[in-house]
Amino acid sequence: MKRIILLLIFNLAIFSSCTNVSEDDLIVKTPQPVLTTFNDDVKVIIDNNCIVCHSNPPVNGAPVAFTTFSNVKNAVMNSNLINRISSQAGEAGAMPFGGPRLPQNLIDIIIKWEADGLLEE
Repeated sequence: MKRIILLLIFNLAIFSSCTNVSEDDLIVKTPQPVLTTFNDDVKVIIDNNCIVCHSNPPVNGAPVAFTTFSNVKNAVMNSNLINRISSQAGEAGAMPFGGPRLPQNLIDIIIKWEADGLLEE
């Protein structure tokens, strides 16, 4: 009986110590974060959601145009654009004015653009 128990323990030790996991499998490989830029990521959001009112010249009571990189960058830096697009529809100052709130994934792109340094390209 002792022999069977020792044989089971021996087999368990041998088979549990063998693995096909390599060191590469244990290292988490995360891709380098991609920088968000105005031309590649933000411009399309502005063109599809904001330019209706923030054209040049602005219409429907919009105070500024969002037709250039500089216009949008200035709005993020000095006009609280991220807070305005992050507000719930119906809140004071919420954008787009009178419309539904932008989807969170689009707001997140603009937030990441600011975090990445408001790069144009």
